[in-house]
Amino acid sequence: MTIAQIATAAGVSAATVSKVLNGSAEVSEATRERVQALLVERRYQRRASSREATPPVIDLVFAELDSAWAMEIVKGAVSAAAAAGLTIALSSLADGSGGRSWLDQICSRGTRGVILLLSRLSDQEKSELWSRRLPFVVVDPRGEQDPSVTTVGATNWAGGLAATRHLIELGHRRIGVISGRPDLLCSRARMDGYRSAMEAAGLPLVPELMQWSNFRVDGGFRATMEMLSLPLPPTAIFAGSDLQAMGALEAARVRGVRVPDDLSLVGFDDLPLDEWTSPPLTTVRQPLAEMASTAVRLLLDGDPGERPEARSIELATTLVLRQTTAPCREAPPPGPAPRLPR
Repeated sequence: MTIAQIATAAGVSAATVSKVLNGSAEVSEATRERVQALLVERRYQRRASSREATPPVIDLVFAELDSAWAMEIVKGAVSAAAAAGLTIALSSLADGSGGRSWLDQICSRGTRGVILLLSRLSDQEKSELWSRRLPFVVVDPRGEQDPSVTTVGATNWAGGLAATRHLIELGHRRIGVISGRPDLLCSRARMDGYRSAMEAAGLPLVPELMQWSNFRVDGGFRATMEMLSLPLPPTAIFAGSDLQAMGALEAARVRGVRVPDDLSLVGFDDLPLDEWTSPPLTTVRQPLAEMASTAVRLLLDGDPGERPEARSIELATTLVLRQTTAPCREAPPPGPAPRLPR
């Protein structure tokens, strides 16, 4: 399938088709949609010989670019790109310009490949990327795993299991959990890790102690305030992000609950500022910078313009002990000791 054939089918010039492929703003939205639909329908793929020199840029596309988590990802990507003689450009899925998509904006200036964070690509977006011969990798994918897409993540389930098991070993039985939005794969995996540890220990799952929220400070604050208002509040909380854990610390301060004397707390991420909370935060280390650098290397594995084989990589998480967890001060309930998961 050639550009000329696409142009004839769309009733436009070959130059217009080229503008659509290059993300030019000089094409009306209706024409752009008609041409792009034909590119996907006819399975057009840009020929490598028709391309100019590959730009020395990798695009990092965020759903949200306003957290310490995002900055750790940026640092890892910048370091890996610099080692390959490339630079990183940042984009946001939320940013549009005159109705142009993030992909059109990226294509209009050229890119070596695309790394997307906490995103779920539609079939249309995947087809557009493939038709333009642009390699892409998704870090921490949203939703179910897509076998056609290369992804990089962390062992979120194992991290949730380790955090909860640590609290059980300290004698805690009423353990709360706060995870992110349930449409995120990493949120569900961390919650499932918590469930597995509780069930393996023979401890009940209490719905009021299992909260879904956002991964921000305000989400952790609201969820913790709600749990601390229960007739039987938790003696420990596993928060699905360090920012949530910081919100939990503030909620405990507001309620006059001492951490870790009255409430043990574990976060998830191991951000640099964890050592500066009061007290320093016990957390699960998610190798954020390594995840980003791995995604960069996966993009660069193949030849420019070639569609790489889809792979799914998970990097290990580890428990980092600091000062927000302590043995439970409550007397253990009667009955056999919990069966700790192995």
